[in-house]
Amino acid sequence: PSPPRTPPPSERRQRQRRHRETTGAAHPHLEAGAEEMESPEPVSPSSSSSGERQHHGLAGAAERPSETAALRALVDRVRGGEVEAAREVRRLTRASARHRRKLAAAVEPLVAMLRSGAPDGAGEAALLALLNLAVRDERNKIKILDAGALEPLLGYLQSSDLNLQEYAAAAILTLSASSTNKPIISASGAIPLLVKVLKQGNPQAKNDAVMALYNLSTIADNLQTILSVQPIPPLLELLRCGKRSSKTADKCCALLESLLAFDQGRVALTSEEGGVLTIVEVLEEGSLQGREHAVGALLTMCESDRSKYRDPILNEGAIPGLLELTAHGTPKSRVKAHALLDLLRNSPYSRSKLQPNTLENIVSNIASQIDGEDRGGKAKKMLAEMVKVSMEQSLRHLQRRASFA
Repeated sequence: PSPPRTPPPSERRQRQRRHRETTGAAHPHLEAGAEEMESPEPVSPSSSSSGERQHHGLAGAAERPSETAALRALVDRVRGGEVEAAREVRRLTRASARHRRKLAAAVEPLVAMLRSGAPDGAGEAALLALLNLAVRDERNKIKILDAGALEPLLGYLQSSDLNLQEYAAAAILTLSASSTNKPIISASGAIPLLVKVLKQGNPQAKNDAVMALYNLSTIADNLQTILSVQPIPPLLELLRCGKRSSKTADKCCALLESLLAFDQGRVALTSEEGGVLTIVEVLEEGSLQGREHAVGALLTMCESDRSKYRDPILNEGAIPGLLELTAHGTPKSRVKAHALLDLLRNSPYSRSKLQPNTLENIVSNIASQIDGEDRGGKAKKMLAEMVKVSMEQSLRHLQRRASFA
């Protein structure tokens, strides 16, 4: 039988883009504490090691003794400015860690091609080849920045060509996964440009920008820089428009949790109509990781100024989601949910001033009665009452949600 058909690169890119748009999937977690861009094109089933050896003449040399000479010749072609050679590097490094190592010598000439501004797609070909070389390869990440790639990447990040902007955002995301590169990227002026992409880029570029910002936010000094360029509105918009259980939503909430440690961040969130509501929706509908960051964000707000933020959180119907987290969240989520419930239930007013059957009264009663006899039965009864009262209180909350749909 004839071998399975290998789709051309353009078709694979279209499939990848359609997949991104329909699933909203973000790039997987490849390195501890960091997000990294995948290879721009997926590996098709026919692109196994044997399939790759059948595809493209140079790939066929992968298992032959002449491989080293062939790869050196390819690097020489890149040095000569051949665009097709850059595309060949991209193809070979798409799914092969071995080729990423063996073609590391192509980094400098590819960066030179990237910086040259040569016509005929040379910059794009070099950018995508460098992106594939950097994926899951710490040495190549560092080498790419050392060779001077950051300046042209920042230029592409400002390009009116949204595809080039997307590729540049993906490259900065991948390079920022390296702890060595983070301070260099931070000092380059990349943060305001990434926030601009977050506001104006295409959907994939926005996803990559928020993950790059998350990577850079692990340097504490960068948080004020990020806040200075007003990231809160586009972060909330990304949460509203995307899938709340996606990796992108997880990183949005993680970044928001860090930014809400600052008064400027809290003011920006509450100044946005539906800002607290958006966090509460992730608390209810997000992934386990996203819900952990969502409750952390709300807890950070309430701990900073309980009298100011308690009512806004209660008014958006956070209690049911918090109660669920105390039973079904991650260990960190459970601790944070209990801490936030404590802050929400301890009213500054005497209990006699509360209306009977109000949500606040029920929560306060949980605190005062749960330690008595038959705690399990009391908890079940109170939770049932909580759900009933919360449903009544949430009519306005649901109407507000509908206005954002």
